[in-house]
Amino acid sequence: MADAAEVARLRLIRTAQIGPVTYRQLVARFGDAAAAIEALPGLAARGGGRSPVVALPAVAERELAAARKLGARHLFIEDADYPELLAQLDDASPVVMVRGNVALLARDCVAMVGARNASAAACRFSRQIAAELGRDGITVVSGLARGVDTAAHVGSIEGGTIGVIAGGIDVVYPPENADLQERIAREGLLIAEQPPGIEPRARHFPHRNRIIAGASLGTLVVEAAPRSGSLITARLAGEMGREVMAVPGSPLDPRAQGCNGLIQHTLVALRTRLYRFSQFWAVLCTVTSRSYSPMMPAPQALTATDSNTPVAYCECRRWCRKHKTYGIQGQRRSRFLHKHPNHYTVRLANDCH
Repeated sequence: MADAAEVARLRLIRTAQIGPVTYRQLVARFGDAAAAIEALPGLAARGGGRSPVVALPAVAERELAAARKLGARHLFIEDADYPELLAQLDDASPVVMVRGNVALLARDCVAMVGARNASAAACRFSRQIAAELGRDGITVVSGLARGVDTAAHVGSIEGGTIGVIAGGIDVVYPPENADLQERIAREGLLIAEQPPGIEPRARHFPHRNRIIAGASLGTLVVEAAPRSGSLITARLAGEMGREVMAVPGSPLDPRAQGCNGLIQHTLVALRTRLYRFSQFWAVLCTVTSRSYSPMMPAPQALTATDSNTPVAYCECRRWCRKHKTYGIQGQRRSRFLHKHPNHYTVRLANDCH
């Protein structure tokens, strides 16, 4: 028997014209979803409009039963185990369906996204970084798409991975990832915003991308073409105030133009806050030292001499012959990177710019 409070919440959420922001406002005003449903006709009448047609209890009960049959359950935004970072967003989804190990949401999460038709080097690089992050106790979040997403899940599945699905939690897309999706459900965590049985449509993917970015401390873009879904995820992460990182690639490869553009225009650039991302950057530095490819330059890990100083890496990498180093754009334009075997430190070079 479904819980009456869950049924009421799901009825309100599945009601047309009731979006995430309206849902939270109604619950905050009336105390719970049941009271909000009762108040809707009066609110509509005072506003001179028609009352929304609230979803029937039977509809909500069938969805809850379908989730239980699939081995999944609903996480409402009021629940304690709802993703904390995602709940901070004003337009966070009021409910998501989860299947697997929900404890992964309590760990630090990093999103990895990229091209579906990614190069072999990008896929190999994604697997290596994802595996290192998993061994360091960081959960990798991605969208179960072809290319970089698949590589990220494969690399991190033993350490902890979360797959966010555009359609229903029982729908496999792309079809060739059926085994991977089932394995993630057993060993990791699947998240879906749509009800069971809903096939993914173009309008669903931006919502999926919002969950990927919103549940993560930062988003790493490995390879992305201009105007791609990966750049939408990066933009959403930036708007949320989260870390956005990009792997520079060959200027001759159109699949790298999105990442290169992010860095070139200083919308994001590779940067670090050591107080929050020290482990993540140490992993990137370790991977960088052994997986560099001339066709796809590795991300530059930065270690500041002052741990409180955020540093931004500029893709222009202006060469300073006098100091034999690459220039960076940070809070001061006089900082440069001096290469060392496995890390980089920031020094002052006032006479270079």
